[in-house]
Amino acid sequence: MKNAEKQDAITILKDDHKVVKALFDQFEKSESRRERAKIVAQAIMELKIHATIEEEIFYPMARKALKKPLGKAEEGSMMDEADEAHHVAKLLIAELDLMQPSDDHWEAKFTVLAENIVHHIKEEEGEMFAELRNLDLDLEAIGAEMLASKEALKAGGVPVSAEGALIAENGIADSPAEAAKTTV
Repeated sequence: MKNAEKQDAITILKDDHKVVKALFDQFEKSESRRERAKIVAQAIMELKIHATIEEEIFYPMARKALKKPLGKAEEGSMMDEADEAHHVAKLLIAELDLMQPSDDHWEAKFTVLAENIVHHIKEEEGEMFAELRNLDLDLEAIGAEMLASKEALKAGGVPVSAEGALIAENGIADSPAEAAKTTV
């Protein structure tokens, strides 16, 4: 692993991406429900920490850095899509947090989460990160702040997201598949 002081923000996020993609691959290859449950728990913790440092540190910096003159809405759109990808992921994570591996749709829900995350990673690495690398940013200083935040989150836990609170209060929404079963 690289020296923490030398790691820039984008490298840290890409390393996180590699970790979760490897967990998604392990999930697909595993045939044991017990092993899959461990993988899901690990992936969810990685995603919660990753989302927190992105939303609290990286995305605000990226929004500010990517500001363009009026009429250039595509950069705002890129960040808006990233926000929505996080929102959807946090809803799925909150539902998975309430589920047991034996529940209907547990595996399907995690698979959908993984597919959404892989798509989000592709957009970040293919568009956002490339643009940010071309700007005059102190990515090492931002990276140091992100690493410190990651350590604090690992030690103290990740605060419940608004999506997590919503799902905890209201429960898991019935899936269309479950609703179809009851009307047939």
